[in-house]
Amino acid sequence: MILVTRALKKTVGEDNSNAETFIVANRNVGTGLVASAVVSSWLWSTMLLSTVLVAYQYGISGPFWYGAGCSPMIVCFAYLGTVCKSRVPSAHTVLEVVKIRYGTVAHLSFTFLAVVNNLFNTINMILGASSTITYLTGMHIVASTFLLPLGVVIYTLTGGIKATFLTDYLHTFIILILSCYLTTKVLLSDEVKSIGGLYDLVIRAQPDHVIDGNYQGSLLTMTSQQGIFFGIILLVSNFGAVIMDTGYFTKAFAASPGSVLPGYVTGGIFYFSIPWAIGTIMGMSALGLESSKSFPTYPRAMTPTEVTNGLALPYTAIAVAGKGGAVAILLMVFMAVTSTLSAQVIAVSSIVAFDGYRTYWNVNATNKDVILWSRVGVIIFGLVAAGLTTVFHYVGIDMGWTLYMIGVVTCPGIFPLVLTFLWRRQSRIAVVASAYLGLASGLAVWLGTAYRFYGEVTVSTTGQTLPCMYGTVVSAFSPLLYSGLISLFAPSDFDWGSLANKSLEVSPESESHEQTQEITKSEEILESTQRRWARYALIWAIATFLGHWVLWPLPMYAARFIFSRGLFIAWVAMAIVWLWLTLLTVGLYPLWDGRKRILLIFQRMLA
Repeated sequence: MILVTRALKKTVGEDNSNAETFIVANRNVGTGLVASAVVSSWLWSTMLLSTVLVAYQYGISGPFWYGAGCSPMIVCFAYLGTVCKSRVPSAHTVLEVVKIRYGTVAHLSFTFLAVVNNLFNTINMILGASSTITYLTGMHIVASTFLLPLGVVIYTLTGGIKATFLTDYLHTFIILILSCYLTTKVLLSDEVKSIGGLYDLVIRAQPDHVIDGNYQGSLLTMTSQQGIFFGIILLVSNFGAVIMDTGYFTKAFAASPGSVLPGYVTGGIFYFSIPWAIGTIMGMSALGLESSKSFPTYPRAMTPTEVTNGLALPYTAIAVAGKGGAVAILLMVFMAVTSTLSAQVIAVSSIVAFDGYRTYWNVNATNKDVILWSRVGVIIFGLVAAGLTTVFHYVGIDMGWTLYMIGVVTCPGIFPLVLTFLWRRQSRIAVVASAYLGLASGLAVWLGTAYRFYGEVTVSTTGQTLPCMYGTVVSAFSPLLYSGLISLFAPSDFDWGSLANKSLEVSPESESHEQTQEITKSEEILESTQRRWARYALIWAIATFLGHWVLWPLPMYAARFIFSRGLFIAWVAMAIVWLWLTLLTVGLYPLWDGRKRILLIFQRMLA
C-alpha cells in the first residue's frame, strides 16, 4: 500500500500530503471501490468466526439471521449517505455537522459516543482475531493483539483513506477467493463428500445437539427462538455500529456523488451471501465432524470457551483441509481484521484532526497541521485499542460477550444523529439528552434483566441473549421517544441551507481560487439530482429489509418445519451460487470500473 500510494502520487497526482486527499480521497472514489469497501467494512474477523459460532449454537437459522442482521442497514446507509452529501457536501466527519447545527456540548457528547463505538467495534474484532491467530500459530495472545494493528497503523499513516479503499478491495478479493475455496473444499472432502453428505452428518449429530427453543430441538429448522432473538440483537446493534461509526460517513463523503447509491446497494446485497454461505457450510460441518477423528478436539467436544472464542471455524478447516485449511483461516482472519481496522483507524484519526484539533485548538489549521494530527490520531487509536483489548482479555471478556452486548453502548445515538439530518425540529437539548437518557435506560435494562433472569450480574449473565436483546432494543429506540417528547415542548426550526453554505474544506497552500470555484460549481450542478438518488436509496432500503427480514424468513419461522434433504441441498446450493456471484461482482467490477485510471497509471509509470 505504501508503494501504491507513492505510485498514485507520481502518476496521477494523488498527493496524500493534501488533507482532502488523505481524509476523503478528493471525494471522487468510484462505484466499484465503494462497493468493495462497503463489503470490506462488514468483513470483520468477528463475522467470519461468529457466523459459524451461531450456526453451531442455533442451527441452520443462525447464519441466515447473521446476514439479515447486516444487509438492510448497509443498504439503508445509501440513503443516509446520499442525504448527508447533499446537506453538507464539504464535510469530512458527521460530527462536524453536529457542531454546526447544535454547538459545542452536542459535538463533544457525540464525539464521545462515536469514539466509544469505534473502540468497542475494534476490541470486538481484535479479541476474535487474536484468539484464532494464537490457536493457529502458538503466538502469545498479547503479541497478536498488539501486532495486528501495527501494520494497519503504518500503511494508514502513509496512504490515508485511499490506502484504506485499496486495501479493502485487495483484502476483500482474497477473502472471497478463500471463502469459495474453503466452502467447496469442505463439501468435496472425504469426510463430507457432497451437500447431501453434509445433511447426513448433521442428522447423525442431532441427538448430541438438541437446541432449546428450536422446533423439536432440531438443528435444521428456521423456527428458532434463540436464532431470531440473535437476529434482533444483530440488526439493532448493527444500525448503531454503522450510524455511530464515523468511518462509514467518511467513506460516503469520499465517494463521488454518483457512487454512493449504487456502491452501498451493491455492497449490501452481495454482502449477505458471505455470512450465510460460510456460516451454513462451515457451521453445519463443525456439528457433523466434531465426533470424527479428523476434528482437532477429538475425542472430546469443543468447550464453551472454545466455542465463544470462535474456534469452530479454524477447527473445521483443519479437519477437512489440514495445514492448508489452517493457513487459509489465518489469511482470512488477518486480511479481515487489518482492512476493517484500517477503516476504524482512519475514522478516529479524522475525529482527532477535524473534531478535536481544528475545532478547538486551531480553527485556522493549515493543510500540514491537519495531516500531522490525523497521523497522531492514527497512532494514539492503535495503541489505545490494543491496550484495552488486552485488558478485556485478562478480565475474562471474549468475542462472544462483546458480540451480544455491543449494541447497548453503541445504539443510543442512532436516532438523535439520524434526525440531525432528517428532522429540522429536533432541538439542541433533545439531541444530547435523548442520547444519554437512552444509554442510561439501555444499561439499566441490560443489567436489570441479567439479574432478574439469572440472579446475579456477572460477565457470564450479562452476555446472555435475553439481557442483551432487551438492553439493545431499549438503548436504540428509547432515544426516539425522548427526542420526540423533548422537541415537542422545546422545538427547533433549523434552516438546512445553513449547512449547505458552510465550507469545511481544507485548501492546500497551492490551490488556486479558480480550482475552488470549479469544485463549488460541480457541487451545485450535482445538487439537482441528490433528491432523486435519496428517493431511490430509500426504496432500496425498504425493499432489502422486507426481503431479508419479512417476506423470506418469517413465513419459514411460522411454518414450524424441519428441512428435508432436498430443501437443505437447495438452500446450501443457493448460498454457494450467491457467494460466487459476490466474488465475481466485488472482485472484478472494481477493476472494470477503474480500467481507464489503471491503464493511465501503467502508461505513466512505463513512460
